[in-house]
Amino acid sequence: MMKKLLMTAALFATPASLAEARPVSYAGGWTVMQMNDVDTSSLHIHYSPTAKTSIGYLYEQMGDGDERSFHMLQVNHLLRRWNMPDAQGNVYLKTALGLGENDGHTAAAEFVGIAADFETRRYFTSYEARGTYSHGIEEGFRQSARVGIAPYIGGYNDLQTWLMLEATHRPDARDPLVFTPLVRLFKGPALLEAGYSTNHNILFNWVYRF
Repeated sequence: MMKKLLMTAALFATPASLAEARPVSYAGGWTVMQMNDVDTSSLHIHYSPTAKTSIGYLYEQMGDGDERSFHMLQVNHLLRRWNMPDAQGNVYLKTALGLGENDGHTAAAEFVGIAADFETRRYFTSYEARGTYSHGIEEGFRQSARVGIAPYIGGYNDLQTWLMLEATHRPDARDPLVFTPLVRLFKGPALLEAGYSTNHNILFNWVYRF
């Protein structure tokens, strides 16, 4: 029993081994995150000066019949963490400021968002909401939620697998509510996700920490 608890604690204590694509890494760590989902592609590179804060560059392109792109400085902050013997919960604040561009028009852009997750070694849930504003380019709200289950419990150095379902809601989008079944794989500092959405877009995400 003690051995099992120690192994579980080690899994939750090492940021690179966590199942979630965390917006904050360990102190002194760098993270590269490339995301493609129901209507957005992004590249986020950030550095964590502390275990509670990260700062980095975000490039984002939105496409729902009207292409918009953003170059932003993003700051993430861990508001609260709950560490339990066999589970962990987190709440993050995400903010960004930069420039938006659409069809030759450029304007200041910013967003504010909140993200939360709770996981055990078997089950996973998360929720994220974000409001983005760039005059004449983007004024939108987006929220998404995930549930997931691990079909097996791997050891510390094993390949970890999660089967997940994501729901994304954007009131102003062509398809306001989109569902995406996906598979998440991770091992050590690398994470990979692949899925196919009900609006016929491919989800493909990867994360690497170093």
